[in-house]
Amino acid sequence: MTQSHAMQPAHRPRILIIYTGGTIGMIENPSTGCLEPFDFTHLIDNVPKVRKLNFDIDNVSFTPIDSSDMSPAHWVEIVRTIGENYRLYDGFVLLHGTDTMAYTASALSFMLENLAKPVIITGSQLPIGEVRTDGEENLITALQIAAQTRDDGRPMVQEVAILFENYLWRGNRATKMSADNFNAFKSNNYPPLAQIGLGIHYNDDALYRRNERRPLRTHVTLDSDVMFIDLFPGITERTLRHQLATPGVKGIVLKTYGAGNAPTAPWFTSAIAEAIARGIVIVNVTQCVNGGVTKRYAAGDALSATGVISGADITAEAAITKMMHLFGLNLSPAEVAESFTQSLCGEITA
Repeated sequence: MTQSHAMQPAHRPRILIIYTGGTIGMIENPSTGCLEPFDFTHLIDNVPKVRKLNFDIDNVSFTPIDSSDMSPAHWVEIVRTIGENYRLYDGFVLLHGTDTMAYTASALSFMLENLAKPVIITGSQLPIGEVRTDGEENLITALQIAAQTRDDGRPMVQEVAILFENYLWRGNRATKMSADNFNAFKSNNYPPLAQIGLGIHYNDDALYRRNERRPLRTHVTLDSDVMFIDLFPGITERTLRHQLATPGVKGIVLKTYGAGNAPTAPWFTSAIAEAIARGIVIVNVTQCVNGGVTKRYAAGDALSATGVISGADITAEAAITKMMHLFGLNLSPAEVAESFTQSLCGEITA
């Protein structure tokens, strides 16, 4: 972890805040005691320290939703907003509920092809209007990171990232790990992009850099005909075959044991192989929070032999949204399978 020697740009940084909902944008109604979203045009009134940043800050507020209601349609709306404003701002801060934040971060990383500016997603465990809140610090730090430049004037962060409490994580590598801890997110298979203490210390080796600069390309077509199947001891052939026969399903993220292991019973491998023969793409990811799918055990080799694709060290959130993205490109099952093993934006160790 190295401290950045970056400089702030000569002009006042222009940052766009996109508010979708979540705890960070809530304030207590003194009459009812219930949490309600506040008008983000009054952001400075709620967080007066933002004035000290000396940034030009605008905001776009969507109809606030609980992040449990987040959907691909919302992701499309966010991507279109970023695309339409991409040249006007130096960086973007997305305020979002924590429950599906890792899914949104993963989806946006695929939908914003050639992204070369920061999209920093943050939220809070306590409302920003509370006396004791993590929301205020998360918001201010996210704004600072979104405005940070390197010595050559280019943005320090050029990817979708999640900022929470003491860490900045790559968005498509992060997972929500705690429902009641301020450090709610963690990336178990990839180091933090930055660590936040008395200063913001960037990890130059971990930050995503493209070999060549290309114009931003937004993808707004996702295919939601995908699903998870979680393995558990006692899963029956009838249950598995019923899941594999889900009408219209094109892709399945199979959450297996340990290093990618699954039952070796003939009925299990036969059911999987038959689904793949029907054109369903099946990707193997581990149920563990650390590590990934490797060829260490016969139980994993048997699954691989059926044609199941190794998800390596990809997160479940990134796997399902990557599948939505690839099928949204109208790729064939074979093309989706081939593309899945490639790193599109740092989501997998290929």
